[in-house]
Amino acid sequence: MLSAPTKPERPVPSIFTHAIVPLAIRLAAGKARIGDRLMLAGMIASILPDADVLAFALRIPYADAFGHRGASHSLLFALAVAAAGALAARPLQSRASAAGLLLFVSALSHPLLDALTSGGLGVALAWPWTDTHWFAPWRPIRVSPIGASFFSARGAEIWWSELRWVWLPLLVAALSWRAIAGLRPMPQAK
Repeated sequence: MLSAPTKPERPVPSIFTHAIVPLAIRLAAGKARIGDRLMLAGMIASILPDADVLAFALRIPYADAFGHRGASHSLLFALAVAAAGALAARPLQSRASAAGLLLFVSALSHPLLDALTSGGLGVALAWPWTDTHWFAPWRPIRVSPIGASFFSARGAEIWWSELRWVWLPLLVAALSWRAIAGLRPMPQAK
């Protein structure tokens, strides 16, 4: 169950960590199933929810439905990205179902990772049904600084946190999947 937030900040896992999710999926599934174009689209989908940082420049309040971690961090947004991916399957050189699924998982992974961070207002995962911002009950990922301060001593702490709690588990899961899938033949995507 997700819990309500405690204090406002402007935190995110780093852009690199969001993009690792579709890369791990490709590592697990193989390049034959997830080609370069689809993988790139998945990486974009995994980062796309943070386009809402423009809300800061537009003076939209953080807690607003269209503020940071609002509507673009919702299940509905991930579904819209999936629909766009399914419609763009041909240029992505993929089947509609595969493109939609990868883009859905990639876009949804963003707010789920944000919900695991140690600060901010949580994510509006259930928008538009509720404006409530939620956190996961367990939040091991350190909040990433935005901007140049990412490349600081605190930024190094963030990297370690993200490597430990996201990158390494995804690498182990992807390689394990490959090993298990290698035991039986899998059909190739067309």
